[in-house]
Amino acid sequence: MGTQNSQPAGGALLLSEIKEFAAFPKSTQRYLRRSLDVAFGRRDALGCWARDEAEAASIRAQSRIYKQLDALRLQIPDDSGLDTIDPFMGQLMTVTAFDLGQDRVPNFAAYRFLYERLLGAAVRPWLPAAFCAAAALPHLHPDRRRSLLQSISESAATAPGWSNREPVFWPEWVEKVDVAAAA
Repeated sequence: MGTQNSQPAGGALLLSEIKEFAAFPKSTQRYLRRSLDVAFGRRDALGCWARDEAEAASIRAQSRIYKQLDALRLQIPDDSGLDTIDPFMGQLMTVTAFDLGQDRVPNFAAYRFLYERLLGAAVRPWLPAAFCAAAALPHLHPDRRRSLLQSISESAATAPGWSNREPVFWPEWVEKVDVAAAA
């Protein structure tokens, strides 16, 4: 576990983000940590996360898709003017559709958790629209589309405003400690 910057985080905020992460299924936790490793090059994602060739192929594809993240961070619109959202929303939906298609992000809460870290707090107003649009795409099974779309609360979809506080908890892979060797 870590924080992205060296500034002290408010204890209550850090704990609430840790609790939120802990509430996700283990497979989701694993995918979120993997995604952050792929996005920020924190470690060799293939070496750490690939358990078989299918997972290795998925990580390579994710790495290609995530190359768009740098451009996305620079394109986050400052306002809701329709003339500024076209290139941004198209790219955001593409990356979102990839992550939802991996079947490891089961709901809006997990998606929001990941994308706040991938793109920063400024992306929050755009997440409900990108999530709903990508969750409705035909590449997902109808039951999965239903489940994803039902996971976004009315308050999340219709929020009058969003926090500009950057996330402070950044989950990381922790190596298992051999208790016998540590003693």
